[in-house]
Amino acid sequence: MSTALLIVDHGSKRDEANRMLEDVATILRQKRADLIVHIAHMELAEPCIAQGFEACVKDGATEVVVHPYMLSPGRHAAKDIPAMAAEAAGKFPGVKWRCTQPLGLHEKIGDVVLERAGLL
Repeated sequence: MSTALLIVDHGSKRDEANRMLEDVATILRQKRADLIVHIAHMELAEPCIAQGFEACVKDGATEVVVHPYMLSPGRHAAKDIPAMAAEAAGKFPGVKWRCTQPLGLHEKIGDVVLERAGLL
């Protein structure tokens, strides 16, 4: 079984904001060379979730883990992204998929905030 990680953010009209998600994917690929990693934007930019899901499958994924790259479990992370992922997955009935919780609360988030604030 080949697993893919599809990282999904909101999407932005600003190219530099959208490119940052690709940088996150690069970091994850370096950490897990065995993992297929693609990105998608919920709206406003491409690749969209359907395109990202398809890219995962084209690269050989038999399981796709969709991760909302958002801080809070708001409407987008809790409803919109899972619904869009379900629709995309419907085109690939042999592929298992699941949607994770967003970044949310985690001890390491505190470290990142303190580091960015110059307080660590």
